[in-house]
Amino acid sequence: MYDAVADLSLTVGGVELERVERETPAFARATTVVTLHGDAETGRGEDVTYEADHHDALAEWWDETADDAFDLAGEYTFAEFSAALDDTDLWPADDPEREDFRDYRRWGFEAAALDLSLRQADATLADRLGRTLDSVRFVVSSRLPEGDTSRMETLLERYPGAELKLDPTADWPVETFDYLEETSAVRILDLKGRYEGTDVDQSPDPGLYERVFETFPDAVVEDPALDDETTPIVEEHADRVSWDAPIHGMDDVRALPFEPEWLNIKPSRFGTVESLLETVEWALENDVSLYGGGQFELSVGRGQIQELAGVFYADGPNDVAPGAFNDVDLPENLPESPIRVPEDHVGFGF
Repeated sequence: MYDAVADLSLTVGGVELERVERETPAFARATTVVTLHGDAETGRGEDVTYEADHHDALAEWWDETADDAFDLAGEYTFAEFSAALDDTDLWPADDPEREDFRDYRRWGFEAAALDLSLRQADATLADRLGRTLDSVRFVVSSRLPEGDTSRMETLLERYPGAELKLDPTADWPVETFDYLEETSAVRILDLKGRYEGTDVDQSPDPGLYERVFETFPDAVVEDPALDDETTPIVEEHADRVSWDAPIHGMDDVRALPFEPEWLNIKPSRFGTVESLLETVEWALENDVSLYGGGQFELSVGRGQIQELAGVFYADGPNDVAPGAFNDVDLPENLPESPIRVPEDHVGFGF
């Protein structure tokens, strides 16, 4: 698949950066939009690095050095531009707090270059890959702090057909499990057992794992942590276990404790288009079920994860819902699944 985009012609005249921010139900989210100009076209991507301080530092550096920043102007193929990024310091203002932030920022530049090269070719990713671009099924994601279901109740009143991706925790009371079981809306449960150094890390908890697998027998269960107590529970249900946080490329897939049946594809984790497409291609060839995941994107990044879902796994339980679902107060009229393909579409991103 990568060969189909590697030789796309790409003309880059300059780079622009824009810091964006909005409140979400969980925290104040900041990202940086990366814009590449060239040949009367514009391509954009989004750096979804967590920690607003990193975006602040980059914005300040950009304001001071914009005229001389990121010397990426030139004529390339897409693969040549990606190689040029190998030699470009994308962290000129500070060092990333976590190593995976390097992938997040790299993806912002790669996505902008893919968008620009496709626009310059008057094409879409589906065109280049010989695939169809379909409407995208989505689920709605939430953490439910301490098992508080009030936001879910409001959501399901306003959008009774919503499907859910939730992050169960050990402090959820039995009433929360009972309510959610009755809704029949839960499609994915994320145990957050593979995160490290974040605010959402969760240690292995056999009691929680048993309750999750038993209460939601048809749901996909994501990122369990394995120890002597949880491993037998997880292995018993291996056919519906999915992996997300550890997956940055094929090396990580090969390092999983057992052959995966499901993978959550978050393109920003992969860093490069090449790594992303290599992993997706392997999964499709090996009948691994895929679905898209989000990172609280605030701008073009959201439409790009939606487009990837439309090209590769449109019918999956995609955690790529429109941004309205991350509003602090849920709107009265919520968009409903599926997300339709935009008319007269070109470039990369719905």
